[in-house]
Amino acid sequence: QVQLVESGGGLVQPGGSLRLSCAASGSFRRIYTMGWYRQAPAKQRELVAHIPFGGLANYADSVKGRFTIFRDNAKNTVYLQMNSLKPEDTADYYCKVDYADYIYRNLEVWGQGTLVTVSS
Repeated sequence: QVQLVESGGGLVQPGGSLRLSCAASGSFRRIYTMGWYRQAPAKQRELVAHIPFGGLANYADSVKGRFTIFRDNAKNTVYLQMNSLKPEDTADYYCKVDYADYIYRNLEVWGQGTLVTVSS
């Protein structure tokens, strides 16, 4: 019953910045872990970053020191601040949320994806 709406993708020059947003809505008891994945052409989908409720964020080695994941629990929204972007960051970025519904099922839901293109 949870749906995710992503926004913030676009075209940016190398060294530039973008902020992705992912807002969850619908029926649920609690949202647990929220995260971002990406998939480049001809590559597998990979974890970029995720953050549990009240816990430490985890990042892929390729984005450490450049990306920051954070969340606003009151708004059920997770963000990915991307700085010092490189051409190899070009990919479709997907939000993923782990949550519990009102009959205590542990579920996950994916966003629709947003395209990030890093190019001169």
